Amino acid sequence: MDAQSEKLLLHILRASRIAALGTAHDEEPRVSMVAFVPAPDFCEYHIHVSRLAQHTVDMQKNRQVSLLIAEADDGRPDPQTLGRLSIRGSAEFMVNGEPGYTPAKARYIERFPESAPRFLLGDFGLWRIKLKGARFVAGFAKAFNLTPEALQKLAQK
Repeated sequence: MDAQSEKLLLHILRASRIAALGTAHDEEPRVSMVAFVPAPDFCEYHIHVSRLAQHTVDMQKNRQVSLLIAEADDGRPDPQTLGRLSIRGSAEFMVNGEPGYTPAKARYIERFPESAPRFLLGDFGLWRIKLKGARFVAGFAKAFNLTPEALQKLAQK
């Protein structure tokens, strides 16, 4: 991947706060909007969602999910040139007290301070989406398949 594309991907991952979460619902695709925070190594993405939400029920039944994180629309004439990262992953519910829970929660609250009271509600839970692979589109004719190792390396920049 060229330096300009790397810079764009870093910007998208560090500046974007919402993603489209793809789940399977009764063997049909479903997409929801979620707030997310990436782990420092970009190999996990954390969401804090209600167990009453349909996407949470879907993740409990089928852990295979996807996230689409896109560059903000800036009004350019061709929105198909906006950068976007499609992530394939596996969703796992995080139990308070397990390794990784406290730093993930802290990063989430740092990014979304208004979410802090929801961590006290019994129906909300923190989930990790463990990266299996990704595809980054940096613009017209600039697409890259990414492994977890490639994103870990990028996170160090």
